[in-house]
Amino acid sequence: MSSPEYAQALAVASAAARAAGAVHLKHLGRLQAGGVRTKSSPADLVTVADGEAEAVIREIIAATYPDHAVLGEEGGEQGGQQEGASEWRWVVDPLDGTVNFAHGYPVFCASVALERAGRSVVGAVYDPTRDELFTATRGGGAFLNGEALRVSQTPTLRTPALISTGFPYDTAGERNLVHVTKLLRLELPIRRPGAAALDLCNVACGRMDAYWEIGVQRWDVAAGSLIVEEAGGAVTDLGGEPTPYGAGIAATNGHLHAELLAVLGE
Repeated sequence: MSSPEYAQALAVASAAARAAGAVHLKHLGRLQAGGVRTKSSPADLVTVADGEAEAVIREIIAATYPDHAVLGEEGGEQGGQQEGASEWRWVVDPLDGTVNFAHGYPVFCASVALERAGRSVVGAVYDPTRDELFTATRGGGAFLNGEALRVSQTPTLRTPALISTGFPYDTAGERNLVHVTKLLRLELPIRRPGAAALDLCNVACGRMDAYWEIGVQRWDVAAGSLIVEEAGGAVTDLGGEPTPYGAGIAATNGHLHAELLAVLGE
């Protein structure tokens, strides 16, 4: 797929993310009895908006790329069985921040990424409550509503940096308390907004200087990690390997990446 085709894929990703955002707003504050249920734990929620938003995203993708595989949080992986199609896969979180959404807390989004051979090449994250569309293509830069993005210039953790994190829905979240304690002892401000894709986008646009989390899924970070990289930031696992799909993810403005990893790894 050439650069012009990335542009077409980005248009599809953006349209799909915006359509999912419209679903979010339609249901926000209007969930009926039975419209929310639990999955892996009492805190792991899914709503009617999750399924409806994913269906809309899949429909929009299929209209242009019927042979591509789609991996979605709610529907699993479908399609991509035709010869040559397996190189391309869309990775979709139809509603990142479902717990926030179910409570009417306006920190949630839709995330749509296109991977080529397992590497994100197109990403779109849409925050419908702020009408903010974050986008990126591999080698083409990152943008917020069409304006170019750059990460912050904060040089060190102790400047101080503003850092975000998250917690998985199972007891594995307790492991992250060790990391939180380390950073709090450095008297650093930490936030826990509750939507990984938006945490990454906030690093990309300089609102946050760094973000880390353990237990994230591919659909949580496939689009946002590309947006951070294209905005000039750094994304690795917690061991410093250049992948967002390890046991944990770290994303920063690049300047303080090694310092953050060193603290987390102590």
